[in-house]
Amino acid sequence: MRTTLSRFGALALAALVAGPVLAQEQTTNRVAASTDWSVFQEADPTECFAVSAPTRVENTRDGQPVEVSRGETLLFVFYRPSEGVNGQVTFTGGYPFAANSTVTLDVGGTQFQLFTEGEWAWPASPEEDATIVTALRGGSEATLTGQSGRGTVTRDTFSLLGFTSSIEEASSRCAS
Repeated sequence: MRTTLSRFGALALAALVAGPVLAQEQTTNRVAASTDWSVFQEADPTECFAVSAPTRVENTRDGQPVEVSRGETLLFVFYRPSEGVNGQVTFTGGYPFAANSTVTLDVGGTQFQLFTEGEWAWPASPEEDATIVTALRGGSEATLTGQSGRGTVTRDTFSLLGFTSSIEEASSRCAS
């Protein structure tokens, strides 16, 4: 099972919510930013990650748009040399996903299924992580579609502008 990611999300959330300039002043672990993506580095244990917030959010129930309250919605790529993690794709939808559901990640018409637990979703294996990272490198946007435990369907679109330089930065900072 994948490592619980809530401690990492909190750090990224602080920087994204506060805004780019304020985040750099207040959050010492933000080490780089490239357009729509930011890079963070932790020292103990060594960990680096690229992260972005969606540029477009759609929430529907029974096919109709609805207003819902969600926590932060973020797409991450993690690097943890001590655990052999090299490009782990992770998504948090800001709400608990429906039990036994998956999240669909679409990059340029190529779809991937992410498994869910609580508010988190990720691919089934490191090999699938690598395949997704390759697709993200070549895409212009990624759309993640999930369903909440209350039946709301969410569709979050992320810009991939700056993705490649951000994951390269994160990877090089956590090279083992």
